[in-house]
Amino acid sequence: GRAGRRDVNRQPPHRGLRMRMQTMNFPAPSRRMSCCFAALLCVGLASTAHAQVKIEGAWARATVPNQSATGAFMRLTAQKDVVLTGASSPVAGIVEVHEMTMDKDIMRMRAAGPVPLKAGQTIELKSGGLHIMMMDLKKQIKAGESVPLMLSFKAADGTLSTVETNAKAGFAPPAQ
Repeated sequence: GRAGRRDVNRQPPHRGLRMRMQTMNFPAPSRRMSCCFAALLCVGLASTAHAQVKIEGAWARATVPNQSATGAFMRLTAQKDVVLTGASSPVAGIVEVHEMTMDKDIMRMRAAGPVPLKAGQTIELKSGGLHIMMMDLKKQIKAGESVPLMLSFKAADGTLSTVETNAKAGFAPPAQ
């Protein structure tokens, strides 16, 4: 007789679990400890990535409405030998490391490919040389805005890392 009966008080397992999770009470010290542990873990992971390359003076050139591309500039200092392999940003469809050169009074810009950084060496990504080129912009970048950038690096042992920074948008480099 039990096979044909349905328990009307029984809820589906996922629904009951959700209800139990919502009504669980954790003592305040446990919650605080969990939050502290999570924060320390995040700081530890972030400092590991940032220990490899330090980014200073990051800024991006502000744009006018409907402008489709702009550049970002900064100083990179490597703590150990690494190679800058690429970049990305949520504000652009395409982000590349670019190089600007002069060829018989003609300015040429092209993707630079991997950029090696030696331990202790500082490389300046600047207008008129190596820089981060953001193309297929998803919106206008207004002066004063913060532009998130993620730079990708590869260490000599093959370890990959990403370092995040926020470039301040402006029409000129920030005063140093």
